[in-house]
Amino acid sequence: MKKILSNQTCDCKPEIEYPTAWQYKIIGYSREAIEEAVFTAVKGASFLLTHSNTSSGGKYISMNLELVVETESHRLSLYDELVQHPDVKVVL
Repeated sequence: MKKILSNQTCDCKPEIEYPTAWQYKIIGYSREAIEEAVFTAVKGASFLLTHSNTSSGGKYISMNLELVVETESHRLSLYDELVQHPDVKVVL
């Protein structure tokens, strides 16, 4: 039987060819707040924003944001800007 060492880590990064279509899942407190965060972050780029789910208690809503990112720094800066919005709870 082959032993697998659990403390081994991989510093492997997936190779992503840019520009590429990218999707973020955004969880926040309301559809309007998520829309505001997206409009602020994408700065006029074309995108598709669709409803994904609403929590059972109705406190949170999740939405999918799809758009083309031009570079890795563009992808990461969009993520950072979305995460920093006060009405956004989580970005995946």
